[in-house]
Amino acid sequence: MKVYVFDLDDTLYEEITYVHSGFRAVARDLEAREGVDAFQCEQKLRDALNIEGRGKVFDTVLESFGLLTRGRVGRCLAVYRGHQPSIVLSEDARDCLERLHRSGMPVYIVTDGNKLVQLAKLRALGLYDSPLVRRCFISRRFGVHNEKPSPYCFGLISELEGASPRDIVYVGDNPAKDFVGIKPLGYRTVRIRRGSHREVTMPPSHEADFSVEGFEQFEGRLESYIAAQREGGIINGY
Repeated sequence: MKVYVFDLDDTLYEEITYVHSGFRAVARDLEAREGVDAFQCEQKLRDALNIEGRGKVFDTVLESFGLLTRGRVGRCLAVYRGHQPSIVLSEDARDCLERLHRSGMPVYIVTDGNKLVQLAKLRALGLYDSPLVRRCFISRRFGVHNEKPSPYCFGLISELEGASPRDIVYVGDNPAKDFVGIKPLGYRTVRIRRGSHREVTMPPSHEADFSVEGFEQFEGRLESYIAAQREGGIINGY
């Protein structure tokens, strides 16, 4: 038996689409409250992100309109986090989830981040109550210390399924945190190279067992990897 666990952001969908969706909501709110042009504001938010990264995007754009106050920054952040996102599953990810479902394979999601934000994403993607997914774990519900690289949520899945780590396959995109906590415990790990971490290189301790460019390659590569490991005597009894 194999159990499949997936990360969410930049694994099952493109996270930048959530960011742009949030910027659109903020721009419309500022237009309604402050009279700025929503199209211009959204473009400024995207430009600030590209130049500065996420840290001070709202400060930068509010300042450009002469509107910078702590209260307005807080309002922008609240609108961004509370908006109903316009996002969709990557086509190859949906195809993969549907194949696994047809095969009767248990599928879980483990995602880090703000609890309400991640829940809104899961609902917008149709995953939260989907027959394709047995359960979605938002790790911060169990405390920030149980976010990845903590293996906590993976341990819960192992208990729920009565499965050992070697029977659980995890697919994620961020080698900084996704694999280093669970690989030493025997979990199978797969890195999907997409999103902002696509070109990131980390020490071997942080890398997955193998990488794929997309889900079209995933299942075949996994079976080949397991077969090669078994033939080499690394996997006993798999």
